[in-house]
Amino acid sequence: MQKNEQFIKLYDEYADAIFRHCSLRLSDQELVKDITQETFIRTWDYMTGGGEIKNFKAFLYRVAHNLIVDAYRKKKTVSLDALQEKGVQIRHHKAEGDIQTHTEINDILQFIQKLDEKYREVVVMRYVDELSPTEISEILNETENAVSVRIHRGLQKVRELYTEAHNSIFLY
Repeated sequence: MQKNEQFIKLYDEYADAIFRHCSLRLSDQELVKDITQETFIRTWDYMTGGGEIKNFKAFLYRVAHNLIVDAYRKKKTVSLDALQEKGVQIRHHKAEGDIQTHTEINDILQFIQKLDEKYREVVVMRYVDELSPTEISEILNETENAVSVRIHRGLQKVRELYTEAHNSIFLY
């Protein structure tokens, strides 16, 4: 398969996922579009420059991740609530079977927003982007064990925030 055919297939397969990933990490939709486009431009440049890509999905997320980090350095604003208000569809997944209702999911998204960036990032990648810990480790250039620990700690913190919020309702 020629590089341009391979790239078109790659774009068709991953463009929506990369856009959604960026949308969950950045609140500025114009910036999201720019980063999504830049992700594919840089991938094309790498491919045509003779670079070999073993795992396209991980490579694309890595490029997008680096561009998002650069954007964070310029401006630090992220809001899942603002994205939902703008109509961005966020796919929800059960995390270890303990999320069951739409209301709880919205609560969980608010709690995810409160996590430190290092935990929020891996939780979103795992449960929204549906990436495996192996793929996340490739994207972040960290060990799979380190990623799994961060996912676990992030989920643990979300559970704590959730329990704390629901227990405080009964204290009044």
